[in-house]
Amino acid sequence: MYASNHWGGSLEIANDDHEDQHRRINNDTDRASLYNLQSQHSGVLDETQQSWLLNPDDASRKKSKTRYVDLGCIVVKRKVVKWTVIVILAAFLVIGVPIIIAKSLPKQKSRPPPPDQYTEALHKALLFFNAQKSGKLPKNNGIKWRGDSGLQDGSDATDIKGGLIGGYYDAGDNTKFNFPMSFAMTMLSWSVIEYEHKYKSIKEYDHTRELIKWGTDYLLRTFNSSATVIDHMYGQVGGSQNGSTTPDDHTCWERPEDMDYKRTSQLITSGADLAAEMAAAFAAASIFFKDDVAYSKKLVKGASTVWTFARDSGKRSPYSRGNLFIVPYYNSTGYYDEYMWGRAWMYYATGNTSYLWLATNEGLPRHARALSNNPSTRVLSWDNKSPAAMLLLTRMRLFLNPGFPYEDLLRSYHNASSLTMCSYLPQYNVFNWTQGGLIDLSQGQPQNLQYVVNAVFLASLYADYLDTANLPGWYCGATFIPTKTLRDFATSQMDYILGNNPMKMSYVVGHGKKFPRHAHHRGASIPTNNIKYSCQGGFQWLSSGKPNPHNITGAMVGGPDRFDKFKDVRANYSYTEPTLAGNAGLVVALVSLTATAGDGGVDKNSMFSAIPPLFPPAPPPPPPWKP
Repeated sequence: MYASNHWGGSLEIANDDHEDQHRRINNDTDRASLYNLQSQHSGVLDETQQSWLLNPDDASRKKSKTRYVDLGCIVVKRKVVKWTVIVILAAFLVIGVPIIIAKSLPKQKSRPPPPDQYTEALHKALLFFNAQKSGKLPKNNGIKWRGDSGLQDGSDATDIKGGLIGGYYDAGDNTKFNFPMSFAMTMLSWSVIEYEHKYKSIKEYDHTRELIKWGTDYLLRTFNSSATVIDHMYGQVGGSQNGSTTPDDHTCWERPEDMDYKRTSQLITSGADLAAEMAAAFAAASIFFKDDVAYSKKLVKGASTVWTFARDSGKRSPYSRGNLFIVPYYNSTGYYDEYMWGRAWMYYATGNTSYLWLATNEGLPRHARALSNNPSTRVLSWDNKSPAAMLLLTRMRLFLNPGFPYEDLLRSYHNASSLTMCSYLPQYNVFNWTQGGLIDLSQGQPQNLQYVVNAVFLASLYADYLDTANLPGWYCGATFIPTKTLRDFATSQMDYILGNNPMKMSYVVGHGKKFPRHAHHRGASIPTNNIKYSCQGGFQWLSSGKPNPHNITGAMVGGPDRFDKFKDVRANYSYTEPTLAGNAGLVVALVSLTATAGDGGVDKNSMFSAIPPLFPPAPPPPPPWKP
């Protein structure tokens, strides 16, 4: 096949491979010849001519200087690769290098959040117990103006090896009252069982543990703790009789370190209330000290011994009856509330259901008048344990629900606890309130704060119980009350104590800018100037208008009257004297409120660690059916 060619001549188009190859060779030859010929005549071809004569690939490369990089799956411009590498290196310098440097530097622990005012007050409230210690003090006691004291205590108790050394002085005097001291130790142990995580978070766990052991060690010395049955114990060291003129804890104003008068030990041969309260203190502490097996067992054994004493039919009378060294100060009005309280703790410590059966015996709350509508029965104190005992057993109903045969009375305790919480709310008019916003649980009597802090603890704890049981609140009659209402009550009362009151004064010594400077306290009011003041010579410091030379840090004083008024006068003990039981209530209330450790609620299970399963285990599933 032939066609005309505009170069001249003919162009043959063939289909066989030989002719194609021959044509390509001729074309290359003709192109080269033409190039050589025209080069001789004109020297240089223009660009259009070059594009005709050069190979098409050669022409395109000459026309464009752009270079490409084959990445295997894609071909990209070389400039793109270059700038990509530059950007990556720049990003590494800007971002990566600082990270590497930061990682290589020594790590610093992040600062914890600042403590709330409840935590700050709690640190101080615990120090009050250090200031009240009797006996040979440890080197790390932390109270510089205190020293060894009471080293002859119990010298008249010839059956007690080593005497009655140790324990705590009760208040501004130098008397050791075992009844409120036992209550204080029970309350402290209860708070650590419920809020162990909080104590550990604020680094007060070991401190509180040492304080409790200081108390329980002393209480174990007040009877023959190695025996299983005893016929007496000692209920008090020191004290005074009204109208006394002989030197004693009230007729003398001396530092504990300077006491030089006879301190009588009070022998108790009948005292169900004292013995049952001591049983509660030992049992509660045994749960707390369960990691120290030997000491925990020692506490349980001591609890069993004094409980047997408490239940002895021949010894069922108040420990204070007829004792003029006790009646004016810590007179007990009964012992059935201590029976309820002690039995509950004994059951939790041992898992022995006989204690639970006694605690849920309907005769017990009837004798204690625990279920009555009398407002006074709803006020927790060193003398009335019913509200605490019923809440402690309500805990069991909420978390273990043992059912028959305990359910009926546990439900009654639960209802009574709910009514106690209702009584704390102003809309129900159970208690009077001051104009400044303080509930009057002492019914117009002085030293109201010791009862208020106990109510704060019960309210806060009950709210935590409800939260843990996934209950949003409770009923007061037909009205549903959310737990927030109870928490608001608790915080409002504690805020009042810490300074949000008409006097704009904190009633905890050392907390806040304004606090009592004249606490009714012998050791804090007498200077440590190497002068030993005599029994009567020390009274110059009682009547002095100067502030105490030593702040007894953390001491909660008696507090204001029902008109929100407070007199910072050392001689007026109703306003300015702190007590061991009152400060125990302050500690447990504060730890229940503090949020520095987070809102962790209560430890649901530690309380029940000694209780065996209440119900038989489920039987194993039947074997698979075989035809």
